[in-house]
Amino acid sequence: MPMDEGMRAGRRATARGPGRPGPRRFLILAPAVALLAALVTACGALTPGSAADPGRPRTVPSSTAVPDEDITLKLTFADAPAMVDALVAAFHRKHPRITIEPRYTQFADYVKSIKLTMASDNAPDLAQYAVGMDDIAARGDILELAPYRDAYRWRAKLPASALDQLSGSRLTGPGRGAAGKRLYGVPAGLSMTGIYYDKELARRAGITRPPRTLAEFERQLAAVKRAGMTPLGVGALDSGGLHLWAALLNNAMPPAEYRRWIKGERGATIETARALAATRKLAEWSRKGYFDDSAIGTTQNDSTGQFVRGRSVFLVNGNWAAGQLAQAMGKKAGFFLMPGARPGARAVSSGFSVSYAVSSRTAHPQAAGAFLDFLTSAEAQKIVSDNGFLPTDEDAVPVPRGVLGEVARAHRRVTADDGMNHFPDFAAPAMLDPLRAGVQKLMAGRTTPEAFLGSLQDVWDERYGGGGR
Repeated sequence: MPMDEGMRAGRRATARGPGRPGPRRFLILAPAVALLAALVTACGALTPGSAADPGRPRTVPSSTAVPDEDITLKLTFADAPAMVDALVAAFHRKHPRITIEPRYTQFADYVKSIKLTMASDNAPDLAQYAVGMDDIAARGDILELAPYRDAYRWRAKLPASALDQLSGSRLTGPGRGAAGKRLYGVPAGLSMTGIYYDKELARRAGITRPPRTLAEFERQLAAVKRAGMTPLGVGALDSGGLHLWAALLNNAMPPAEYRRWIKGERGATIETARALAATRKLAEWSRKGYFDDSAIGTTQNDSTGQFVRGRSVFLVNGNWAAGQLAQAMGKKAGFFLMPGARPGARAVSSGFSVSYAVSSRTAHPQAAGAFLDFLTSAEAQKIVSDNGFLPTDEDAVPVPRGVLGEVARAHRRVTADDGMNHFPDFAAPAMLDPLRAGVQKLMAGRTTPEAFLGSLQDVWDERYGGGGR
């Protein structure tokens, strides 16, 4: 339920300082915003692929015929270079006249630059789908894929939840069924976050099984601390702290309420009593010393390397680390989802798909469509699974052994419980930086849970005008 309106008003008054005007930034920026709006409107009329360019294609053709000519497609992406290289090579063996040239960009830089990249006259033919793609779709810079969804029968090959995450519900308005939504991407593999643990180190602290409740997990963290070890590895310099906060939030906030906020629906808010309780829990764990002192200056990759070397008993990370941990630790590595308040609670997690969209500037939409369809094949799904990601078709590959199998089984539980949530930065293109910086400040004791949630809601309000769609 929402926090008391007085708390919310008090939080904003405190942030502004006593006696200062209300929404100060709007008073100061109004002339600049008006000027910027005029410039954007003027530029939009000149930008290829914009709403003012009706001659540019907005959707793919319905034909699945693969052109019989030498074609080169450019692909820009931000996740899993080894997996992408393997997928591209396998696709080229199947279609030797189509060459795909992949270009990797680190995730944070990718999110910041993708709008400009896709608006450029040199835009790639294919691009990994990311936060902000709704705006790119609305602008006409990526193609609507529903004709391919029907021609290639993707609804029979891909889970509805994966397609729904890539469907333009914000663009088509409420009340549309999943089958009727516009589609702007196709998933290669699925992702999910959770907690890894070192089984040998856990036994030294008297821990013999994954926790069944959040309270039990807290007792385990305390036991590890008493045993003189670091309980929880967190790479908070980039996204590890964000994933930890989201894991606590997923179990505290009802999924429907959280998803309304992510989708920008009218009246949605992150300033709720349950979100506040989850945020206070993260701050409490930090005060109790459950994280390494250097966590806020440690990347996810470094925290994973430290976990492999025995520097922490638990690790917050996603399935993308499972392949590395399986190879480095073997049977020592385990995995579980952040547990809920009671045994057998709904299985929830944050996740998305490693998905790809087609540029409206491509000269070869049918060749691009052939690559998207290849991603749904059994061959592609084995490559996805071998690289630690979760296949879109769970039956396409056998459940792996060891920690990879534990991740796969946890994902099936989340899917069965309809518990997969978007990552929180998908609420708005500008949400990633305040999320990461805010969690770092929480862990360092330099902000309050109330102020943190308020800062996120401010970004949301700026995106949706304070009322949502």
